[in-house]
Amino acid sequence: MTEPTHKPRKPEPLQAVKGMNDILPPESARWEWFEDKVRALMARYGYANIRTPIVEPTALFVRGLGEVTDIVEKEMYSFEDAMNGDKLTLRPEATAGIVRAMIEHNALYNGPLRVWSHVTLFRHERPQKGRYRQFHQIDVEALGHPGPDVDAEQILMCRALLRDLGLREGHDVRLELNSLGQAGERQLHREALIRHFEQHADVLDDDARRRLHSNPLRILDSKNPAMQAVVEAAPKLLDFLGTDSLAHLDAVRAVLDAAGLPYRINPRLVRGMDYYNLTVFEWVTDRLGSQGTVCGGGRYDTLIEQLGGKPAPAVGWGMGIERMLLLLEAVGVEAASATPDVFAIVPSADALAIAMTTCDALRSTGLSVLMHGAGAAGWGSMKSQFKRADASGARHALIFGADELARGEVALKSLRDATEPQRSLHLDDAPRWAAELRNA
Repeated sequence: MTEPTHKPRKPEPLQAVKGMNDILPPESARWEWFEDKVRALMARYGYANIRTPIVEPTALFVRGLGEVTDIVEKEMYSFEDAMNGDKLTLRPEATAGIVRAMIEHNALYNGPLRVWSHVTLFRHERPQKGRYRQFHQIDVEALGHPGPDVDAEQILMCRALLRDLGLREGHDVRLELNSLGQAGERQLHREALIRHFEQHADVLDDDARRRLHSNPLRILDSKNPAMQAVVEAAPKLLDFLGTDSLAHLDAVRAVLDAAGLPYRINPRLVRGMDYYNLTVFEWVTDRLGSQGTVCGGGRYDTLIEQLGGKPAPAVGWGMGIERMLLLLEAVGVEAASATPDVFAIVPSADALAIAMTTCDALRSTGLSVLMHGAGAAGWGSMKSQFKRADASGARHALIFGADELARGEVALKSLRDATEPQRSLHLDDAPRWAAELRNA
């Protein structure tokens, strides 16, 4: 008697981790368009690309960001290396890792550097539209530059990128500016803040009470409606700035004024990391609801020394890619999608060899060529192939028909101009007409 055979159970499909998203075509084409704009801008401003590891020692972020920050306290993905017990963290922000690399490789030995990076970051927070647990950012840093000129340069650089992307300052986005002064000035302001908030302790929420003596500046960034009146009445850091800090801010403002860039001084503008000083800025929008900030940055003159390097000033900014793409969509900016120049239509397997070699030859001249592939039922009808060719966005179709191939030719048909007649092209003359198609 034969035992019954049991069909193996189909395994349950796996899904991505919550808050960590796949980016598939055609959406990925929007990312590539955005990335091309960024690369072109960085080349114009003389910023070189830098790439650092996704995983860093946990101590880097504890020391660099500050222990009493939301990122360190609540949001980091930290773990112990099972092989050697090292305490490691998936990077939650980019600047600390770049500074660590500058120190480790003595990269500022020959003078200041301007660098940029396209980074993947991780924060364990509640996923929502425009805010994910794995997200991506353009990070820009100028290291070794002490003057307000570089602060202003970076703000104007942001404006240039926003314009390249099709956004209008003062309409789609606007600039907010502040100064965090220097350590001694912040200390005086900190003491005044503590006294102010202690007098209104009954209004403070749990987060504010917890931060009151450890990091009161962060209370100014609270979005709790019940606290807004108390926050608005709090002492302003600008009132505690000394002559040098005010002069630095005034020099930045003078450049922005000369460049015709409007901005608003926002005394409540602070940064989420402890290492910032002097200039801080944000580009904000009203088009994304509560996710109003699309780019932010500022000066951090003490971080390099704080992480063990030789003292050197620095300034930088970061732009969230997911949030920026949402903004572009909200204001109706159409990202240019990558479409092929030519779609190759292959009526039968007999034409496959010549079609593939011709397509490769055309690609070597710089043309983008997409070829129809055979399905389970064969090559499909000419009608179905033309439908796919039209849907691809290609400008022309190359038809490898039997009659044309017998004459050593291929047929060219415009897919975007119905008035353009179909014509035959000699395969032996492909380099010439390929150049025509490329420049059409």
